[in-house]
Amino acid sequence: MIFALLALLYAGAGSQPAPASAPAYTVVLGLAQDGGYPQAGCERADCVTAWNNPKLRRHVASLAIVDTTTHEQWMIDATPDFPEQLHVLGGRINGILLTHAHIGHYLGLAQLGREVIGAHEMPVYAMPRMRAFLEHNGPWDQLVRLHNIDIRPLEDGVAVRLNANISVTPVVVPHRGEYSETVAFIVKGPNRSILWMPDADRLEHAEELIARVDVAYVDGTFFDAKELPGRNLAEIPHPLIRDSMQRFAKLPASERAKIRFVHLNQSNPALRDPSIVRPFAVAVEGERERL
Repeated sequence: MIFALLALLYAGAGSQPAPASAPAYTVVLGLAQDGGYPQAGCERADCVTAWNNPKLRRHVASLAIVDTTTHEQWMIDATPDFPEQLHVLGGRINGILLTHAHIGHYLGLAQLGREVIGAHEMPVYAMPRMRAFLEHNGPWDQLVRLHNIDIRPLEDGVAVRLNANISVTPVVVPHRGEYSETVAFIVKGPNRSILWMPDADRLEHAEELIARVDVAYVDGTFFDAKELPGRNLAEIPHPLIRDSMQRFAKLPASERAKIRFVHLNQSNPALRDPSIVRPFAVAVEGERERL
């Protein structure tokens, strides 16, 4: 029933859309930066329109991993939109993989506590600093003490097998590390692999990672440096889509076709007009890719 629901909700806009009968696939649950779209405090005309029209809103970036043969599913990151994203998955997951400790990527863990779900030993995969952050800071440490979550270790470059069909490999990427390291994930299935890299200060070795996968979701937070007047982008560094397009233009056409931008800030014009990133693409909420 869960997988039939997914098939109905998500029509799949990727280059290799996964049929409902695919043994394993990924689903984009969100494509926006940590604040979603529209985000708190945005009263631009387009934000007001989106506040009044739920169809125009976009959830915070997250990727689901689904195995139809075992009826298992996982989420990469627990976002502020966790309740809705969990609902899309039929209200049930088998684990959460965390990229880092910025608000758009772990605040949803609070929903697992006694105030809401009261989960029992939900597997949460985390790097060493991310694990220490959860274990030694409230309210997250209560999730550990009450056994709402079971933190499982990740190590840079070491694959973790989720089940017999699917493995994930965390890859450390450069990003502001106030509380934790930051990783991208390579999700490998029976036939194909997906890169999920929503956050990075710069795209170090990006071409090498893209070459290892069939589809690459990469940080597209800002389109250019003009988006946030009055804000110092040096304090919130991300690779600009305009620069990334120039960089990736040197790749062969087969490699360029893999790239989709994700984690778009509410200020990013590509969030409202994806055509400006052509010949590349912007991730689409609900798009599915077979593994």
